[in-house]
Parts: sequence; C-alpha cells; structure tokens
Amino acid sequence: MDCHSPGQGLMPASFKVRTIPLDGDEDATEEVLDPDFGEAAIGRVAPVDSGLWWIILLRAYGKCSGDLSVQERIDVQTGIKMILKLCLADGFDMFPTLLVTDGSCMIDRRMGIHGHPLEIQALFYSALLCAREMLTPEDGSADLIRALNNRLIALSFHIREYYWVDMQKLNEIYRYKTEEYSYDAVNKFNIYPDQISPWLVEWIPPKGGYFIGNLQPAHMDFRFFSLGNLWSIVSSLATTHQSHAILDLIESKWSDLVAEMPLKICYPALENQEWRIITGSDPKNTPWSYHNGGSWPTLLWQLTVASIKMNRPEIAAKALEVVEKRIAIDKWPEYYDTKRARFIGKQARLYQTWSIAGYLVAKQLLEKPDIARILWNDEDAEILNALSTNRKRGKKVLKKTFIV
Repeated sequence: MDCHSPGQGLMPASFKVRTIPLDGDEDATEEVLDPDFGEAAIGRVAPVDSGLWWIILLRAYGKCSGDLSVQERIDVQTGIKMILKLCLADGFDMFPTLLVTDGSCMIDRRMGIHGHPLEIQALFYSALLCAREMLTPEDGSADLIRALNNRLIALSFHIREYYWVDMQKLNEIYRYKTEEYSYDAVNKFNIYPDQISPWLVEWIPPKGGYFIGNLQPAHMDFRFFSLGNLWSIVSSLATTHQSHAILDLIESKWSDLVAEMPLKICYPALENQEWRIITGSDPKNTPWSYHNGGSWPTLLWQLTVASIKMNRPEIAAKALEVVEKRIAIDKWPEYYDTKRARFIGKQARLYQTWSIAGYLVAKQLLEKPDIARILWNDEDAEILNALSTNRKRGKKVLKKTFIV
C-alpha cells in the first residue's frame, strides 16, 4: 500500500472469490482467490493474529485427525518458518512481546490497544509452542528453534511478572516510586500510581486476578480483555495459580463479564471524553457496544477450553445455559450490546457463522472434554526450569558505573 509491501510471512485476514475467463475460451471461467493483507481493511491495518491462529489450528488439525502429512509438506513448513521469522525479526523494540498497531487482531478498530496487547502475546506464545512441535528437523531449523526457545522464556517471564494484577500486586503498584534509573529498578516501566483507575479499586475482587490488556513505558491498560486472558490459560502462558485466579475472577464478576450473554470482549467500556479521544468518536464502538464492551458469543468456546483444562467445566456449563436461553431465538447474532448484554448488537449480523460455531464447539467439548486437549499447550518443563533458575539467582550485583 502506498509503495510499501508487507513482510513475507504475513497471512491475509480474508479472501475474496473472483471469477475470471480462461485464456482462449470465452465461455470457460475459473475462480481465483484475492487475498486481503490489509489493503482493503477498515483503517488499512495488516492482520497480525491470522498467521498465529493458522499455526495453532494446523497443530490442532494434526492432533485431531492423526494426519501429519499436511504440516510436513514443504510449502506448509515454509509457511510456518516465514511467519516465525517475521514475528521474531529484530527491530527497535526492547521487549520480548510482539509490537503491533491498533486494529491488528480480533479488535480490528481503533480501541487504544496498539503496542503490546495481551491477546497478541497469548496467541504469539501459543503459536511458538505449536510451531516448535511441528517444525521438521532440517538445515536452517536449528537457529530458528534456538531463537524461538529464547523468546518463549523471555515472553513467559515478561507476561507473568509484569502484566499480572491482583489485590496484592495492585497494592505494590499503588506504592511505586517513580523516575528510577538503574538496572535493578522495581518500577521498571516508570508506571505512575495515579494510573490506577477508580473503577479498578472497587472492581478487583479479594480472590482472583488477571492479565492487564497492555503494558508500555509509563502506561498500564488495566482493562480486562477476555480472549487474551482465556488464551493465556489455554496456552499455559499463565501459571497454574494465575489460571485458577483468572477463572476465580470470572466467577466473582459474573454479572459484569457474562450477565445475560457471554462473553464481554473487554471490561469496562470506554465512555465520554475517553471514548471520544481513544476511538476517535467511533460510532460503531459506542460504550458497551461492538468491541467497546460488547458481548461476543463466539468467545464461549475459548472459555470452555480454559475451564476444561483447569478441571472446572462447571463454569463453561453455566455459561452455556445462559446462551441457550436466547441465542437461537435471537437468530445467532454476531454480538450483543448494553452493559448486561440485553440487546442484540445494533449492527450485528444474524446467523453469524462463528457465533454458531462457538456454541457447537463448546457444547461438544463439554460432552467429550478429552477432545479439548488438541487445543491447549501443556506447561513446558524447559521454560519452568529456566524461570525458576532465574528467580533463584536473584538480582545481579552490579559494579558501580559512571555515565560519561
């Protein structure tokens, strides 16, 4: 777009089917696919998550069908490597998280999630684990796997340590000192305690916690994003303790996050002046609508996989009961509006494929919970050992340094 081409390894968000005439025959035609890499998207944003989802679902297909021939194909192996190289490329960024623009994931409109949004990091972590499992040993793979392993350890530590918020962590942030210039600073990202929003002080339960939506220098986005937190459980990016704490929070805040239709895409909604500044007065993302605090039935299947993984399927079963009361009567809408999800979304498409699919997958997984294993990643022993070794060593004792 405008003389700039996307990096190799970017996967299109969608395709259009186009019919073209065959050369030399006026009556014969063929159908071709026109990929959209963001050139036709609203806001012209390239999709970062589609390639990550492709790797995750490719592994799930192999595990479900037993057919590994697809992932072993040369073109598919090349595709995996191209996606990895694009995501692992060195740049100016200092963090192990994946740097992206606003609108590059499921929330595909301006919602203030640019930088290092949790959803992308959870999918990135999961895709790295899945890719490592599927990559065939050959020349050129060793360096990629080494870079992949290094990134997994760093990313895991970064998210677990700095994105996590519960009552104890919130108290620590509340007492942060700022402007700490040193290698061993406690407040590494220069977060100002005044950033703790009044809604969070009242909302955070005594039991439970979650990963915040984003972390950047002097900025913490304290909103709860459902997909990122649920996929952190599914991918084992969250520890066992953190995974249970996220589910505890969902149970504790059921009336906010589930209410009359699961599941809030994020909580709370941006309102008033904050909505005008951050979304650009987006008429589709008005408060408690669409991606700004709307409720999306498709998120039910991720909640189900996470609940089954943590041996708490009753949470998903309870959400399924809520869905079955009205979603078929409402004609399977794309999303719901209002704080308690009482209205069908004002621009929601009816008979939406992924609303139907989310329900069917959740229903079948609850009937046969063992199948959910094809979608989740078990905690990696190497990553656990590396993290525990780093913690045992503690902080490095640094020699006195002078800035010249």
